[in-house]
Amino acid sequence: MNPTLQAIIKARATPWVLLAMTLTATAFALVGSRRRAFASPQLLELSVKIHDRGRDYVRGLELIVSGDPVMGNNLLASATDRMTERHLAAASPSSVPAVREQLVDQTLTTVPAPTASANSPRRGLQLEDAITLNGPVKRALNDWLTWNRPQLADAYGNYLFLREQIAPIYEKANLPEALLFAVMAQETGAKVHSYSSAGAAGPLQFMPTTARRYGLGSVDGFDMRLDPVAATKASARYLTALLRRFGNDLPKALAAYNVGESKLATLHKQISGVSFWDAKLSEAIPMETRSYVPGVLAAAWIFLHAQDYGLVSSGLEVGTTTIALRESASIGELTICLGPGQNRNGWFRTLRNLNPRLSGNQRIDVGEKLRIPSMLVPRYVEHCAGDSPLLARARQLHDATDEKEERFDYALQEGGT
Repeated sequence: MNPTLQAIIKARATPWVLLAMTLTATAFALVGSRRRAFASPQLLELSVKIHDRGRDYVRGLELIVSGDPVMGNNLLASATDRMTERHLAAASPSSVPAVREQLVDQTLTTVPAPTASANSPRRGLQLEDAITLNGPVKRALNDWLTWNRPQLADAYGNYLFLREQIAPIYEKANLPEALLFAVMAQETGAKVHSYSSAGAAGPLQFMPTTARRYGLGSVDGFDMRLDPVAATKASARYLTALLRRFGNDLPKALAAYNVGESKLATLHKQISGVSFWDAKLSEAIPMETRSYVPGVLAAAWIFLHAQDYGLVSSGLEVGTTTIALRESASIGELTICLGPGQNRNGWFRTLRNLNPRLSGNQRIDVGEKLRIPSMLVPRYVEHCAGDSPLLARARQLHDATDEKEERFDYALQEGGT
């Protein structure tokens, strides 16, 4: 076998141990009196997903052998990433734990329970205790679940594809992930390239002064407030500082995040000993902040109880993979040739969020890296390279000009928000 191909297979092999374990365990389980108990819908669902990943993996190897290493490696990377338990759980969050329990039960494997250690993280902010379902929060819940549900659903969809990069940042800071989602949902709907009329920018809407204080300046002309990872790190530090400053009072910390900590600190000092919900304090702050705080708390509550409120995205794979482009293309062109798939809004916003430094309309050079949802890689290989008619259509639309009617000169929009 070609040494390069051997190296690729070896490098990508580890997650496929899961496949061997699953098939072996299934073979044992299908023998004996407990066959019916083991052949559950969860296992069947997981088996289908593993089969699909294996098919993509083999197809990737075929492409490499046939002389197309770029597309072959793209498929290998996607298939391998999608074979990890993290990605399988993201695709079917309820099935993987259930199947794992069945595998453990059937093979009689004993796994010692984790024990606490000196290195265990300290107990962080507990949202269930910090959120009071009072009148304002209930009204905000009503808004999220009625007329504002489209923004909530869009925010959730946008957040899921950023989650693997940014959720661990809040976890490391001992802040609840639900709070990260809620602030993004309330601020921007988790749209990375958002700007406000007041000058705030990014998915977490940092004002220039606060951004500079937390290291979000300009790097090579790029506004780091638009980098979701950098912005989340800054947000975790900022919220931690605000919670410390306001005695772990979450509503006051969120109010300070919105209106400015100096303003809130002055009121906190002048009207000491009262909660955020006290009329003396709440009526002294802008109406926007009075709506902002219950809005964030309500969104966090929904995230904590996503199943109850129907916020889950059934069957959607949210893992991401970095690929190399085989053909020069813009994010806009890729959006067209990829089609909507499982995303009713199309993939433009997701691709922009995952690649914040790239323009939506500027063509990306051959061989350049692009982060995309792992589930889209097989479709990219099939429809977005070579003589694909979908790619040809996307190029025609991208390059379209109206030579006869100059007064209708129409520039491609960036779609910044």
